[in-house]
Amino acid sequence: MPTVKFDDIVKDLRNKVYHPVYFLQGEEAYYIDELSELFATKVLDEMEREFNQTIVYGKETDVLSLLSIAKRFPMMSNYQLVIVKEAQDLKVFSKKDKDEDGKDDKKKSEAEILTDYIKNPVKSTLLVFCYKHKTIDKRSKLAKAIEHCGQFFTSETLRDYQITAWIEKYLKERGHKISERAAALIGEYLGTQLSKIANELGKMLINLPAKTTIDVEHVEQHIGISREYNSFELNNALNKKDVLKANRIINYFAANSKNNPLVVVLGTLFSNFNRLLMYHTAESKDAKSIAALMGVNPYFVNDYVVAARHYPFKKCVNIISLLREYDMRSKGVNNNSTTEGELLKELVFKILH
Repeated sequence: MPTVKFDDIVKDLRNKVYHPVYFLQGEEAYYIDELSELFATKVLDEMEREFNQTIVYGKETDVLSLLSIAKRFPMMSNYQLVIVKEAQDLKVFSKKDKDEDGKDDKKKSEAEILTDYIKNPVKSTLLVFCYKHKTIDKRSKLAKAIEHCGQFFTSETLRDYQITAWIEKYLKERGHKISERAAALIGEYLGTQLSKIANELGKMLINLPAKTTIDVEHVEQHIGISREYNSFELNNALNKKDVLKANRIINYFAANSKNNPLVVVLGTLFSNFNRLLMYHTAESKDAKSIAALMGVNPYFVNDYVVAARHYPFKKCVNIISLLREYDMRSKGVNNNSTTEGELLKELVFKILH
């Protein structure tokens, strides 16, 4: 299903180029929220909003009520804006459209009514659907109508290897730089949920002077990530076979298991050793090629060159198997009493020896 890009919609809004129907969908809520806020603040001025801007929620409305609003004409303005937040909760989207076989007539009727409107919308209305955490069935008549007559935007979840670049771009747009190590630390600690990352970065920026180059010390101070005791440093210690440092970190994790859940630590360990497997099987050991293959910043490639000397291919395969085994044990399989901390200590011992 063809979709428009985030930057294209932003550019159109700034240039006052509007479309009558927008369907913002996808697993990653951050960009949907950003666009929703842009629509709410950029399309109409403050005076126009009072009469011509309506925000409804999927659970609290239905198609007939929604379209009765969408079919109004603007007052003292060229446009009216209707934003449907949590559109995935609209009943019309709760099930797949059915063929004309007489089943579920009410549901099909609502879908047909909405489809008819989208095919012939009121040109002075901007109808914006914010459809979060999923995507519409592209085979449905409704989806095909939106595709043909409106604008689709799909907000996809970023992969873990894309987060560092996203953090760098986010901060650059706000006049700041960040060290590669600090960006990687934030990515490892906060995961891939962009709303969560943006929130933490926003709180940090409030306390920093303009044009600050953010380093690990800033991250530790303002986001609360320990620069010594985190999954990023654990992987670094394991890659170098620094037994003392690795044990110091896992002892800290065991004593603070609430802030360092085993399932999260296992995920970062898996990513690390999976990349190391990629390094072993890569045809070219050129730094740029390896970085592209593993999805890491070229700055970190040397870490895997060092790790490859300590962990041959067969050892990496064995470690991946261990990670799967301990993931199952952490969920209670073949384990009745061993704590997460003890499981992690066992696992790291087996990785190092």
